[in-house]
Amino acid sequence: MTYIDQVATEIRRRVDPAILPKTDVERLFRIYAVLVLAKGIEVTVEDVHDAWAAWECDRKPQSSSIVPFDQLTPRVQAMDEPFVEAMRQVARDRLQART
Repeated sequence: MTYIDQVATEIRRRVDPAILPKTDVERLFRIYAVLVLAKGIEVTVEDVHDAWAAWECDRKPQSSSIVPFDQLTPRVQAMDEPFVEAMRQVARDRLQART
């Protein structure tokens, strides 16, 4: 398992399976892993949305949610929060492991 896949797996373990997309989840979580490695605990909900939007461009390029974060409804914006929290938890755990 690569270091990217290890981080992706750590993030995925912290997300309720009921809210996961039905397909291509491994690639999405690899993108999320890059965010954790690049931004750590500073990852934002906007970052998560942008990463999701890039992933969704290949799957459903006409998706109405492929717009800047601030153009989403509050309900749709809130859908990214569990992923942000999972990513921040992984980033905190990685920081603690280094100390």
